[in-house]
Amino acid sequence: MSARLLYVMDPMCSWCWGFAPVAAALIAQAADAGVPTRLVVGGLRSASSALDVATRRYILEHWQAVAEATGQPFRFDDALPDGFVYDTEPACRALVAGRELDAERAWSLLALIQAGFYEQGLDVTRPPQLVDLAEQAGFDRAQFAEALIRSETRSATAADFSWVQDLGIAGFPTLLAERNGQLALLTNGYQPLTSLQPLLGRWLQQAACA
Repeated sequence: MSARLLYVMDPMCSWCWGFAPVAAALIAQAADAGVPTRLVVGGLRSASSALDVATRRYILEHWQAVAEATGQPFRFDDALPDGFVYDTEPACRALVAGRELDAERAWSLLALIQAGFYEQGLDVTRPPQLVDLAEQAGFDRAQFAEALIRSETRSATAADFSWVQDLGIAGFPTLLAERNGQLALLTNGYQPLTSLQPLLGRWLQQAACA
């Protein structure tokens, strides 16, 4: 019997930041049952120009709603400064690079990218910043920097994006449970741990009996 969870998300998705404590608890719950979790990046935004005033206001209002709904901390002062290009591909690619180098350590990198962006106001679209965070997560700096720009890493990131689109996943976070190649949806969008923990528990019990 083959079983795993698939956590489909984007490190610069505010609802994924809101979901981070829930995701961590669910991933630990699955690990305790011997079921691993694979991180899949979704590609929330692709942009080549800076945010305009209206879009910035809309995003910050969205962040406020996430903060109120989830209790996760956000830094609103000086958030999304003038000239900021909200392109999530580099941060997604950093997670793919981390996943390929050390899948377990990639989870630490994810936490650092999310906290850096939402709590500290770091520009995690910049490769040097991503390399700094990867080093903090325990990756070899030079090795990670090389992996981040490797063509194979770009291709693997694009493959994640395509897989998510082909599956018809329209929002993040999404948590899927896979058993013997069959996918089950645990959640598409934020839900509290109290709702998802028993749902995952039932699936894990069924998986153990299969």
